[in-house]
Amino acid sequence: MTTETNKRRIAVVGTGHRGTGTWASDAIATCKDHVSLVGLTDVNQTRLQVAASKVANNVIINTNLDAMLDQAKPHTLVVCTRDDTHADIIVNALERGIDVVTEKPMATTAADCRRIIAAERRTGRKVSVAFNYRFAPTSRKLRELLASGRIGELASVDFHWYLDTKHGADYFRRWHAYKRNSGSLFVHKATHHFDLLNWFIGADPVRIFAQGDLKKYGRKGPFRGTRCKGCAHANDCEFYFDMSKDEWLTDLYEKPSVEDGYVRDACVYREDIDIYDTMTAAILYANGVQVSYSLNTFMPIEGYHLAFNGTKGRIEVRMFERQAFDAPHGEDEILILGTDRSVERLMVEHGPGGHFGGDPLLHAAMFVPDLNDPHGQKAGARAGAMSVLTGVAATMSAESGKPVDILALLEQ
Repeated sequence: MTTETNKRRIAVVGTGHRGTGTWASDAIATCKDHVSLVGLTDVNQTRLQVAASKVANNVIINTNLDAMLDQAKPHTLVVCTRDDTHADIIVNALERGIDVVTEKPMATTAADCRRIIAAERRTGRKVSVAFNYRFAPTSRKLRELLASGRIGELASVDFHWYLDTKHGADYFRRWHAYKRNSGSLFVHKATHHFDLLNWFIGADPVRIFAQGDLKKYGRKGPFRGTRCKGCAHANDCEFYFDMSKDEWLTDLYEKPSVEDGYVRDACVYREDIDIYDTMTAAILYANGVQVSYSLNTFMPIEGYHLAFNGTKGRIEVRMFERQAFDAPHGEDEILILGTDRSVERLMVEHGPGGHFGGDPLLHAAMFVPDLNDPHGQKAGARAGAMSVLTGVAATMSAESGKPVDILALLEQ
C-alpha cells in the first residue's frame, strides 16, 4: 500500500484553467493513491491565491518558481504556463533533477525543442508531454486497427479539424492570438493533431507545404473594442462573451487581471492579431504516407473528420462534439471499408472525464507506476518536439510560400 511519505510529489507552475483544474485538482484526484500535490506557483499572486483556495491540499505557494521548488521539493513539475515560457521552465527543472510533465505544445520554436532534448540527455531526467487525445478511446481503437493491417499498407490520411464559433473564438480572445506567445495555432492547437498523425502513422513527418490566412477575426472584423466587458458593440457582436456568468473564469482571470492587466475576454477583432484562423497543409512522411490536413476556427460545428486510406480499404470516423443537428452523442462510429465493398461499423463509447475520457487515462499514465503501455500512448520529449516542429515548419511554409524540411529543424 502506498503511504503519504512514498507518494510522488507533484508541483504545478501556471495556475490558470488547465493548471488549477486539469492538473492540481483532476489529476491529483485521479491518482490520489500515488501522488500528492506539494506546490503551486504563478507570477500572478492573486491567481495563485485563488488556485490554492480551490485545491483541497495544504500546498506550498510562491510566486517565485525557484523558491517554490526549493521549499516543496517535488519529484515532478507540471508545466502549464504560456507556451513560449515552457522551454526555460522545463530546462530549469531538469537541471535541478526534477522530472517534467508539460502541457502541449512542449515549446514554440525549433531551437527550444533542441534545447529541451539536450537537457534531458544531459541530466538523465525525463520529460513527458500531455497529449491527452492519444488516450481517447476512439484514438486507441484507430491505432489498434491500423496496427492490425485491416486496410493493408497505409497510403494517405485525410484529417480535418473544425472549431466552432465558441471554442475557436476563444483563442483569439487570449494570449494565443499572437505568434510570439503561441507560435500560431499551427503550433498551439495543431500540435495535438500532428502528434496524433505521427502516432497513428508511426513515422516522422519529413516535409510540409502549408497555407494560412486570417479570414474572420482580427483586422477582418466589422468593428472592434478593447474587451467584451463594457464594450459598446456587445449587442451587435456575434462573439460577445459575458465572462461574469462563469464564476470559475471570473475567479481565475478577472480578479487577477487587476494585478497584471491580462484579460480573458479581449476583443477577437484586435487589429494586431497575427495568427491564422484558416489553415491547410500537405505533409509527407518518411514511410511515404501523404497527409491532407486542415484547421478552421469559426465553423458552425465542432469536431473532426479523419480517414485512413490503405491498399486494402479505408477507415474513417466523423467525430461530432457540438452541432445544430442530430448526431451520435457519447460515442463515435468508425467505418471500416474494404476494397471488396465490405462495410463494418464499430461504435466506440467515450469514457468519463475530459477529452472524451482521455484525461483520466493520461493522468494515470503519467503518475501510476508500472502501467502497461502496449500502444505507446505516453509521449516523451522527441514526440513533443516532432509535433511542434511540424507546426513550426507549417508556419514557416505559410509565411514563405515554400515547402519546409521538418527534420532539418531538429538536426540543426
